[in-house]
Amino acid sequence: TIPDSVTEIGDNAFSSCTGLTSITIPNSVTSIGEHAFEECSSLTSITIPNSVTNIEKGAFYGCSSLTCIKVPNGVTEIGLNAFKNCTSLTSITIPNSVTSIGAEAFFNCRSLTSIAIPDSITEIKSCTFAYCTSLTSVVIPNSVTRIYQRAFLICPSLDSISIPESVTFIG
Repeated sequence: TIPDSVTEIGDNAFSSCTGLTSITIPNSVTSIGEHAFEECSSLTSITIPNSVTNIEKGAFYGCSSLTCIKVPNGVTEIGLNAFKNCTSLTSITIPNSVTSIGAEAFFNCRSLTSIAIPDSITEIKSCTFAYCTSLTSVVIPNSVTRIYQRAFLICPSLDSISIPESVTFIG
């Protein structure tokens, strides 16, 4: 149990804690640091409170047992590689408070079947959904103006995608 006096989960705080299966982050925490839960391969459940505003780069990189996650309404940024190699992730909810999703954020989330990108996103960065081999459905909102190179690289199950008129650049 993390005490309520904690305001930040620091960089590498629980990195490679392979026996960690679940964690509840208290409402006092506002930031999840870089690689905070990286390679916590047994982590199946995590509760992130609305107080969190940033999920830093690599925060959940390699959490291969994590199946679903709800990003809380307070989060404005999902960092580079944040959920990379979360190979069991089947569901993620991203709220409209998120204005930036880092490159490779969902790289190799091969169990993810669909994603709704919120209206607050203007760019889909490089390799964001690369190797999401089960991805069949993507909703790209009219707010998106740029889709960078390899955004959907090796997504063989993605049989159609609607690109809105707002997109002026495809890498």
